[in-house]
Amino acid sequence: MTGGTGSVGRAAALSGVLIAAGTGLGFARDLVMAHLFGAGESTDAFLVAWTIPETVSPLLIEDAMALLMVPVVTRLLARGDGLRPLAASALPRMVLGLSLVALTLVAAAPIVVDVLAPGLADRGPAVRCVRLTAVTVVSFGVAGFMSATLRAHHRFGPPAAIYLAYNVGILALIGGLAPYMGITSAALGVACGGLLMVAVQAPAFARCIRQGPAASLPRGAAPKGGGVEWRIGAAAVAPVVVYTVTRQAQVFVERFLGSELAPGSISHLNYAQKVAQVPMVLSLLIVTVTFPRLARASADGDTWQVARRIRQDLVVASALVLAASAFLIAFAPAVIKVLFEHGEFTARDTGRTASIMRVYALGLWGQSAVGLAARAFFAQRRPTWRPARVLALGLAVTAAIGGAFAASAGTIALAAANAAGITVAAVLLLAGLRRGIAPVPPRRVAADVSRLALAAAGACAAGMLFAHAAAGAPALARLAAGGLVTAAAFAVLAALAGPDLLAPWIALRSRRSVRGRTESGETSDPADRAGGNDATGENDRTGPAGGGDPAGPAGADVPLGRPLR
Repeated sequence: MTGGTGSVGRAAALSGVLIAAGTGLGFARDLVMAHLFGAGESTDAFLVAWTIPETVSPLLIEDAMALLMVPVVTRLLARGDGLRPLAASALPRMVLGLSLVALTLVAAAPIVVDVLAPGLADRGPAVRCVRLTAVTVVSFGVAGFMSATLRAHHRFGPPAAIYLAYNVGILALIGGLAPYMGITSAALGVACGGLLMVAVQAPAFARCIRQGPAASLPRGAAPKGGGVEWRIGAAAVAPVVVYTVTRQAQVFVERFLGSELAPGSISHLNYAQKVAQVPMVLSLLIVTVTFPRLARASADGDTWQVARRIRQDLVVASALVLAASAFLIAFAPAVIKVLFEHGEFTARDTGRTASIMRVYALGLWGQSAVGLAARAFFAQRRPTWRPARVLALGLAVTAAIGGAFAASAGTIALAAANAAGITVAAVLLLAGLRRGIAPVPPRRVAADVSRLALAAAGACAAGMLFAHAAAGAPALARLAAGGLVTAAAFAVLAALAGPDLLAPWIALRSRRSVRGRTESGETSDPADRAGGNDATGENDRTGPAGGGDPAGPAGADVPLGRPLR
């Protein structure tokens, strides 16, 4: 298969199936923990240690490693170079450095707990859990290196399976050891799950190492330009790392302030966040699959194609996350009741968690938009500090609101602070794209998102009316029917808001039929066919000859001619 546009839909579908399976097991994990341990001091202690894999995952798997490695490997492959010299030089040094970090966390575990959650009454369980979860610093680093490399090779299956393997490890250890070790069994499961993340990708990664012209080079030799690419990538480490840690620091603020509230507050925040973030993660599937295309277009200097990719992805991701937010706000109590209200998780816990989740859902669009915009910034060759600076400002908003109102409004204030901070950061990042990245039309983007937000508000109102009318129905039936009502209302309102909002969906779902037209110079987006003129009259830039083929060299999947795995 060539780098045609049909690969996006198939890659997203493959990733979606595997990630949905991993997410399902993640829910099973949370259900099991809620059933066995409820929401109290023991779960709060575990969640303090859970901060380590939560921080390491975006840093070394999803964000920093991907944003660093995918463009580097993509440029190497575009030149016809292989992967072996890069892996041989970078991977051992990375493992050594991460091992030193893990050992430091093990030795300093009591200090780590005091810094993260000074209000815990008993820090002993948290210290034990921190020492076990510190292993993920190394295992997640190796898994992230493999994942970014495989994605750059357009192999999305094994990377999408890592959280499936991760949760299998956690569930197996909880199921076998919880009666003997209590909450510590979950921390041991986290350590085991990290190792399984590496194992599930190892065969495909080994095949990538063996392929390419570098496989036949003499030992110690490197393809021309490979060292330059790695130095370019290494120079980008600092801004990417600071951005990722700053984004994750919202959780640090929540747990720091939440440790001073009633026991179980950290757990309620965590359960609400886990459920609320599912649609945001799924919406970013499209962005993950299209990131190699964005990196290639950026490497080729095709800012028109970069702008088109950003705007199309933003509409799709916004529609997904806003529609899901409408459902979560309308049916929060029923969702939490069905998922968690079993065993040690009480009706009181359900009420508190549902209230938090409704507020969290207000910030889901911001979470999704930040992830999309940051990828556009980090696809550039030169390091950029703008995402880190913007996220620092958003974090300051989160800390200020949380610190001011947590004592009086409790966990609701912390959720509202999270939503406000990330939304401010999203707006500022999107506003900065036009100046430094590509001619993304700001008025068109604002109009698209505003119309989708209004459609989501109407769908939420329809869902709440239905929830009230069907209050006596079984919870599962109410959720199933309510989901259909909310989705139908959103679809109708979005269609009424403007047919151009449907264009990205048509492009995504009909790639094969579109391919023939794009090869003759026609794109699937009316605005693009107009040579970059958007509905507001802004002219992005004259596109490539013939209207800009999204399957052309600048936007093609890399490497060309490689089958999807």
